[in-house]
Amino acid sequence: MNRELKISIITVTLNSAKHLEETINSVLLQDYKKIEYIIIDGGSTDNTLDIIRKYEQQLAYWISEPDRGMYDAMNKGIARATGDIVGIINSDDYYFPGAFCKVANAFIDESLDQYIFWGDIMQGGDLTLGWRPWNLKRGAFAPHPSMFCPKRIYDRIGTYSIEYKLLGDYDFMYRAIHKYGIKPLYLHEPVAFFRPGGLASQNILPALKDELHVKLKYGQQFSIAYPLFLLKVIKNSPNIIKNWKLKK
Repeated sequence: MNRELKISIITVTLNSAKHLEETINSVLLQDYKKIEYIIIDGGSTDNTLDIIRKYEQQLAYWISEPDRGMYDAMNKGIARATGDIVGIINSDDYYFPGAFCKVANAFIDESLDQYIFWGDIMQGGDLTLGWRPWNLKRGAFAPHPSMFCPKRIYDRIGTYSIEYKLLGDYDFMYRAIHKYGIKPLYLHEPVAFFRPGGLASQNILPALKDELHVKLKYGQQFSIAYPLFLLKVIKNSPNIIKNWKLKK
């Protein structure tokens, strides 16, 4: 087993007291020892900071200050990260036991310059595959917590665009695969739990518009991207209408 790779984990938080401790423990209780844990808080006003301080002796770094959104916070964490591989887990999600060993083992014989790791993910009670090659042209990617990216790749192709408030992670994954030719290192096993109800699911139409913009930016033909956008709008129309009513 390869124990030489250092794994940096980043959690970004903002008023995340409800689930944060579960997230933190899912990192700190892993059976992989070479871990660097970084928490970037956006200026929480609930008891999030009390929870962070409870664990601060086990953290490599944490800070609480205003930011320009969650992707700006992620970029701050990546700038601080010194690991070979970087994982990002949201403050209401968590890793399954053994996840980091699986990630390190997957990279044993692979280049840290050419591959990004994806595992499967439990999305609520449903299993979501971390890599779906048959959907590649459609730009389908698993939720962000299933991804572990070598720091070298962030350094080479850039981090998260703060242009997108909802899909900065999608922009990064699409850019990595379609612009820079990064290859997937896929493990068909669940590595994380993704809690439904995040920002994108509460803002479906803006998220679909961001997805369309990303595809066009990186060269997908409008004649392919736009009809797929319309189909997704129709498919998600009940939830789009529901969200619209809730915001009125």
